[in-house]
Amino acid sequence: MHAYVGPAVAQGPLSPEYILDTGDQVKVAVFGHVDLSGQFIISSTGTVAMPLIGEVSAKGLTLRQLEAAIIKKLKPDFLKNPQVSAEVVNYRPFYIIGEVKNPGTYPYVNGMRILNAVAIAGGFTYRARDKEMLITRSKGGGKPQKVPPETRVLPGDVIEVLERYF
Repeated sequence: MHAYVGPAVAQGPLSPEYILDTGDQVKVAVFGHVDLSGQFIISSTGTVAMPLIGEVSAKGLTLRQLEAAIIKKLKPDFLKNPQVSAEVVNYRPFYIIGEVKNPGTYPYVNGMRILNAVAIAGGFTYRARDKEMLITRSKGGGKPQKVPPETRVLPGDVIEVLERYF
């Protein structure tokens, strides 16, 4: 018999120490300067191309560090006391391969688990090992780790659903 524990609680946003990477889309607001504000995708070279100041390195930075880098480029030549805020609009996608019906690249959804990712990819194939998967994280040194299906997915993760042994 299973006890009802109430509705699932949604996860909050990712940590404020979230590290930006290629494929993330950020919204930058330069207060009082709509022409300098906008949404930018971090390019394959790890930069955002902003009006007036050009390329700003973003890969490997937190949002606060990105704000500081933009402020540094804006002053003193363009603005005296710039105020900048940045937020992630869309996280980079995750990847799922192996024994799922539709392997591929999918948009990241905040708070998702591996089982959610499998569902997005059309579910398991009949050959899938559904109790243990491999996950490769860019910040984990790129080494695959065996994890249970309840493991939280992060942007940029590569999930591999293995084939079961008969």
